[in-house]
Amino acid sequence: MRSIGFLTENFAFMIDLYNIAKLFLGCKLGEDCTMAWHNKQGKYGEEKVNRYLLDMGYTVLERNWRGGHRELDFVCLDGEVLVVVEVKTRADDNVSLLDLLDYRKKRNLQAAGAAYLTKKNIHREIRFDVVVVTGAEMHLEYIKEVIDLFSLTALEICEGQQLDMEFESRNDVAEDEYIEMIRLKTAVLLAASLKIGAILAGASAVDAENLYNFGMQIGVAFQLQDDLLDVYGDPEVFGKKIGGDILCNKKTYMLIKALERANGEQLEELNRWLNADNCQSAEKIAAVTEIYNQLTIRSVCENKMREYYTLAMESLEAVAVAEEKKKELKNLVKLLMYREM
Repeated sequence: MRSIGFLTENFAFMIDLYNIAKLFLGCKLGEDCTMAWHNKQGKYGEEKVNRYLLDMGYTVLERNWRGGHRELDFVCLDGEVLVVVEVKTRADDNVSLLDLLDYRKKRNLQAAGAAYLTKKNIHREIRFDVVVVTGAEMHLEYIKEVIDLFSLTALEICEGQQLDMEFESRNDVAEDEYIEMIRLKTAVLLAASLKIGAILAGASAVDAENLYNFGMQIGVAFQLQDDLLDVYGDPEVFGKKIGGDILCNKKTYMLIKALERANGEQLEELNRWLNADNCQSAEKIAAVTEIYNQLTIRSVCENKMREYYTLAMESLEAVAVAEEKKKELKNLVKLLMYREM
């Protein structure tokens, strides 16, 4: 039940983080991305129609021609006949041409056609065709990728939680093992949330992967900072009592590095506190913290945290969107990483 509760809580957070990845659409947080999804469908439909027109022997003269605020999807030649092709893309096969092209839309299309003739100084008749692309095929290219990533993330989070529980009874946990555990338990949640948002928003594969790496790296940095704050944080700011990890002998980055770096006397003292059954909480916290201080564990942890933070910002910098659209992600970094001591 512990793992299930953990998973449920984390995926509620995952759904919230999806909104941040809408930056690729230019959506504001809380806005529906229906319009962006509609635009992606439209592009899909236009590609299908372009291939169809070429297969039918049409000569495509213009694609997405704009004249002021008017636009034509395609301008073609069907033999000697000039043709304007309007593309309508719908997921549902049950569509009515009357619904897709009402009186107002017909007038707008005619006006756009007239504007094209005027702009190009063409004096000839023009034909208007409407091509409707239907079917669920356009959704599947996203659904499979998203479901696969979601399923993998669920498994990884459970694996990370299991490793964390197993570490409680081990005294030989290595740094690499710990980093892998927090990657699975914490970082993949943020990484997958952002990548799923990017995929559904129509981002390129490269941008989606850079965003995934950003989430992964900042997630690891966040957990390292969490370990640090549990020892050196201000309880009024941190939101929980300091030293909880020390009291329960939790295998944090701090403890793992202390066990690794301690000399004979320090290691003996540290193990004595780890094996103490009856002791004063404040006394144990103070004694273990003092050993951390002697071994400069705080700076060791801060250096590792900065290493992952730097990698994360490099991944974010590689995302090919305008800096303005990265604002919400940078605000997320501030929220996660600039918690006061």
